[in-house]
Amino acid sequence: MAPHLRLFAGSEEDLDGYDPPIPSVRIRLRDLLPLVAMAQKNHFIWLKDFLDDEVGISDDLHDVLMAFRGARPA
Repeated sequence: MAPHLRLFAGSEEDLDGYDPPIPSVRIRLRDLLPLVAMAQKNHFIWLKDFLDDEVGISDDLHDVLMAFRGARPA
C-alpha cells in the first residue's frame, strides 16, 4: 500500500514566532526546471505551497532573466 500524505492547515497563532529553515540543499537549474514545469503544467496543488519561497540565483543569471523579462513580447 502506497503511503499517503495528509496536510493539516494550522492557525495564524501556530505561525507566531516561526522562523523558516535556512535552505541547505543545492540543486542544478537543469534538474529543478523540468520538475517545476511538470508540476505547474499538471496543476499540482502542492506547488502553490512554495510560491512565496525564495530561490537563490547567481548575479549573472538574475541579469539575464531581467533582460529577458524586459525584451520578450507581451
